Amino acid sequence: MDTMTDPTDRVSTAATALPQPPLLSCIASETALFLDFDGTLVEIADHPDGVRVAPGLIGLVERLARRLDGRLAIVTGRSLESLERLLGPLAIAVAGSHGGEFRPAGAAEAQPLAPLLPAGVLTRLNRIAQDHGGLLVEAKPFSAAIHYRHHPAARDALLAEARRIADDEGLGLTHGKMVIELTTPGADKGSALTRFMDLPPFAGATPLFLGDDTTDEHAFAAARTLGGGGVLVGPSRETAAQWRLYGVAAVHHWLKEALT
Repeated sequence: MDTMTDPTDRVSTAATALPQPPLLSCIASETALFLDFDGTLVEIADHPDGVRVAPGLIGLVERLARRLDGRLAIVTGRSLESLERLLGPLAIAVAGSHGGEFRPAGAAEAQPLAPLLPAGVLTRLNRIAQDHGGLLVEAKPFSAAIHYRHHPAARDALLAEARRIADDEGLGLTHGKMVIELTTPGADKGSALTRFMDLPPFAGATPLFLGDDTTDEHAFAAARTLGGGGVLVGPSRETAAQWRLYGVAAVHHWLKEALT
């Protein structure tokens, strides 16, 4: 994993040995459920706006939130604006931009958990993107990502250049699935999960986080620290999660079982 800090240093587990998570219906009375979006609730697409939202997904998430008495949140690397372009207005708790944008259920506005991204970072990333054939740069309030799915040979050069920007600006750097992201301090999913757990209705529950990418490791580690755990979605790798589901379809099946 290419990150400036590795949240799994103390609790890394071989995913090949991970069992499936317990049925949510058996643990729902004490569980606070946190869901990543891309790669967990929807399949990853070539372009962030190209994902397909399965029919009934929004209703499923809303019913689960009611089943858990509001102890459910989507915690995504996307900006909240991008998420709601796909799902529509959301009444449930959400955190976007890897936790930089934080909005409890029912709140009208998002609260910042991190400083805004320095203005010059996007300029530098866009210059790098053009130098490597016009790669996609995804701008968010508290982070910026450069996607290289269509130019995988650029990986090492992009990482080196992104590290220089991170060092210059005091930013975090994460390397996910064909994407490199620069984040402001405090913009990580573990911080968002911890903040939610300080608030009603989450306080006192046991956190369970579902996610697929290395950017979800902060949340796996935070959930574990708070007495809960994580569910890795997708292929095996080293992780701080304790359980594993094989992919998005398995996540949908596991979530639906809680409502039967």
